[in-house]
Amino acid sequence: MPIGIQTFDKMVLEKWVYVDKTALVYELANDATHNFLSRPRRFGKSLLVSTLAAYFRGDKELFNGLAMEKLEAEWVKYPVFIFDFVNDTYTNDVSQVESFLNDRLSKLENVWGKVATEESLGQRFSGLIERAAVQTGKNVVILIDEYDRALTQTMDNPELNKQVRDLLKGFFSVLKGADRYIRFALLTGVTKFSKVSIFSDLNQLNDISLNKKYATICGITQMELEANFVPEIETLAEETGRSYGEALEKMKEEYNGYHFSAGAQSVYNPFSTINVLAKSKFGDYWYETGTPTFLVNELVQNKFDILDFEKGIAISAAAINDYRRESGNATPMLFQTGYLTIKGYRETSNSYVLGFPNGEVQRGFSESLLTSYARPVQNKSSYEYTRFSDDLYKGDLESFFNRLTSFFAALPYDLHNDTSNEKEYQYVFYVLMTLLGEFTFAEVRGNIGRADAIIKTDDTVYLFEFKVTSAGTVDEALAQIEAKGYAKPFETDPNEKRKIVKIGVVFDTATRNIKEWKTA
Repeated sequence: MPIGIQTFDKMVLEKWVYVDKTALVYELANDATHNFLSRPRRFGKSLLVSTLAAYFRGDKELFNGLAMEKLEAEWVKYPVFIFDFVNDTYTNDVSQVESFLNDRLSKLENVWGKVATEESLGQRFSGLIERAAVQTGKNVVILIDEYDRALTQTMDNPELNKQVRDLLKGFFSVLKGADRYIRFALLTGVTKFSKVSIFSDLNQLNDISLNKKYATICGITQMELEANFVPEIETLAEETGRSYGEALEKMKEEYNGYHFSAGAQSVYNPFSTINVLAKSKFGDYWYETGTPTFLVNELVQNKFDILDFEKGIAISAAAINDYRRESGNATPMLFQTGYLTIKGYRETSNSYVLGFPNGEVQRGFSESLLTSYARPVQNKSSYEYTRFSDDLYKGDLESFFNRLTSFFAALPYDLHNDTSNEKEYQYVFYVLMTLLGEFTFAEVRGNIGRADAIIKTDDTVYLFEFKVTSAGTVDEALAQIEAKGYAKPFETDPNEKRKIVKIGVVFDTATRNIKEWKTA
């Protein structure tokens, strides 16, 4: 299983498992000349770049047995320039970016020659493109992987970020002037930064990030999973005490759900998928590789409501690729970095509906927010947190609510925006339950209303309705569950065998804590 392997020739020659994407690679290579692809980190962009490099270098033998073998007949060899920003760090000074570009250009100059009058990075890049094309009689292929790494790493340092941005703008602008010498160009990254001038001179870029044709060029589809990983899924099922079908369903809940175009097939996160199959153990593999600090801080500062993500948050088609930090709207970045994905499309308003893609991301995101919001609670051991789950599985609601009352008491005074609003308490409750890995839903639609929260254990469905002291009593909360038919979907589902417990909860706005609770 190819954990950490991002090189196509290594994948093939050492016989690692490879999901054949070469039909899409061929289509992309023979589509538009200048292309841009945005995908979250660890989603296969580097492997795509490496596959394109092998194809354009004419390494025919590497494609034996793959779709490309039948699609390509000529196998023309082109000069290929690769700039992979992936493995370096650029947080200290703009000279780190300059040094990286200088190193790559120097290596290319050793092959294609250097002209003394070419002094700036841009002049050297432009001269290399022209010389390689003239010397070979073939136009140049330019592959720039993770172009925005230096930009995302410096988001917490506005001055340095601007210096990096200006440097990259000057460097990338060369591509437009060298158009006649370029056979194919692809830039990959997490975000396009479309309104901050990086791409202002590259208006010829074909952005395929939301193109349905290329929606599955990175990631693993359900069909690809079941066609390529049968032995590994069988082992996973055996090791986790599940049937083959149950293991597949668990994988779907945890790692599938990414949509990169409206109506496109969903894909699995490839990094998590490969890891869980290699280790035969479910875990939060992608999320554990790191969450951008600046992103979490921005969400906290702007009081972002995580419940919006559960219900679905709308964003215009024009704004989905338009991240500007000064706007205070982190939604585009949350989509581009993989914490949200496309759940639907509204044609009348030309807008997308975004939400969490899967269980891994939902849990990890909640943990990051809870850690940032509720720092005084961090001293509580993970064992104490897991006892919330124990209480629910045992049906010990007395212990559960005693523990929950202590939890709310430990939260900082300024956590809530508006303590007279039940949603503020619902928010904290939702984040905590998601962190614990419980099957938690917020504001679940019933026949004529929405339940505030639903938690499912192996044998019980808990229905919660929240009130604040100024808005109602526990009896009124329970009456609302009954009147609105929140339990009906579970009572009428022939496959639902769990016991249903209805719970009314009232929060005291003065003490910012639970006043009373009652079950029915």
